[in-house]
Amino acid sequence: MSTKCSVMKFNTKTIHGNQEYDKAYGAVMPPIYQTTTYAQTTPGGHKGYEYSRSGNPTRTALENSFASIENGTHGLAFGSGLAAIDAVMKLLKPGDEVISTNDLYGGTYRLFTKIFEGFGIKFHFVGMENASKIESYVNKNTKLIWVETPTNPMMNIIDIKATAAVSKKHNILLAVDNTFATPYLQQPLNLGADIVMHSATKYLGGHSDVVMGALIVKDKELADRLYFIQNASGAVCGPQDSFLVLRGIKTLHIRMQRHCENGKAVAEYLKQHPKIENVYWPGFSDHPNHDIAKAQMKDFGGMVSFTTKGNNYKEAIKIVENLKIFTLAESLGGVESLAGHPASMTHASIPKEEREKIGVVDSLIRLSVGIEDEEDLIADLKQAIG
Repeated sequence: MSTKCSVMKFNTKTIHGNQEYDKAYGAVMPPIYQTTTYAQTTPGGHKGYEYSRSGNPTRTALENSFASIENGTHGLAFGSGLAAIDAVMKLLKPGDEVISTNDLYGGTYRLFTKIFEGFGIKFHFVGMENASKIESYVNKNTKLIWVETPTNPMMNIIDIKATAAVSKKHNILLAVDNTFATPYLQQPLNLGADIVMHSATKYLGGHSDVVMGALIVKDKELADRLYFIQNASGAVCGPQDSFLVLRGIKTLHIRMQRHCENGKAVAEYLKQHPKIENVYWPGFSDHPNHDIAKAQMKDFGGMVSFTTKGNNYKEAIKIVENLKIFTLAESLGGVESLAGHPASMTHASIPKEEREKIGVVDSLIRLSVGIEDEEDLIADLKQAIG
């Protein structure tokens, strides 16, 4: 049975989208093809696979699923989210320019500034709350616009459709990091993006047990260029990891529903807490670009950031150390709730004056709200904040 039906609703796609029963024995779940190479009957005479860097049946099943849930035509699975971003950057050449949001994952910032700036690519890190501001940075050398929405960790919302209009007008590629929202909440290709990137380590895998990246596109020529870069550079994921993420995707829709419900409860609790200064969550009507979030997202996600009154570094550290159900750890998007302190963890590679300009102050705490019982999560925050 081939399930390439384009009329499937999202919840069905997570389980059946672009999937086939195993041709050998009809296995319902894709087998883990733990092999590096494939027998040939004559040079070049094979069944579609020669060497597992270039392609592996378990990875193919996952890549087909990626394409299905993002409404793309081609998916690529990488060894990490940064490996996926690295492949996108390799579409560029010295002298090219990139416009990127100024509030983005610290690892992306590090890759852009410490690796690709050294190869002659120029980056403009700008606030993207208004698409016309993005356009003011466009020149003849601009080849790519890089967007995160919601952003990490300030939860800023960027209008994908308006940004896509700018990119189309100037014939620039638009790439969207959709890690925080997931395709359950928003589908950037539908809104005009050319490339969607995921750290599949996060919500797509969903169980904090695998590191992986994903790219999804609609254009075959662009896909072919990215496949060439992937094969030539070699940053692929293994079959076991592919199997785990494919399994994770099958429950993405039910997990995301609970992440959103719990995220809302936590954000609303923090907002009324007397010791909390700011709460960043796109579901609040006074959140910047809340109306855009409502228009381009199905719900508001499970990521919440907040600052304490007085903006005291030591107080913030004390809160994250006191948490018992929320685990102090890097990463996000797993079934378990996690807490992070961006200034000393995920965004430590961004200079203090730069990170503070975008709101990553010393007391900022980022929560990845999991799928535990809402009352337990709120009780944990209550005892930790005091």
